[in-house]
Amino acid sequence: MTERERKQRGGTTARRQARDQAFKVAYQGALTGDGYTATWTAVGAEASLSDDQRELVDDVVGWLEAHVAEVDAVLVAACAHWPLERLAATDRSVLRVAVAELMARPGTPARVVLDEAIELARRYGSAESGGFVNGVLDQVVRRLRPEEL
Repeated sequence: MTERERKQRGGTTARRQARDQAFKVAYQGALTGDGYTATWTAVGAEASLSDDQRELVDDVVGWLEAHVAEVDAVLVAACAHWPLERLAATDRSVLRVAVAELMARPGTPARVVLDEAIELARRYGSAESGGFVNGVLDQVVRRLRPEEL
């Protein structure tokens, strides 16, 4: 394995850890009602993340805090038959984080965001969560970034 491959692999793992942290912040912030930024401020000091990882979490959490209504509108359009309040809290949080990243970080390939969200859904959700998240985010990407499909 070359040095470049090791760095890429490490970057993927590092970003996966950051996305995991962003999910936990979104989930906790929604459940407690404390808000995303307040939750990130409370748990972020304890999280051992690199500057790059913190930047990713900052971007996602900041976007959610400022634009959660916009994120939810995108999700409502993509889940026409499922009201957001009926979704499992884990699935809703995974979807919010993924949509926020798609919107806040246009340089990140949509396929990477989708793959990472599906993994989070499989890890924290039900047996069906991965497939559900995949279907919803496929619709989201078709609306937000059709050129990437």
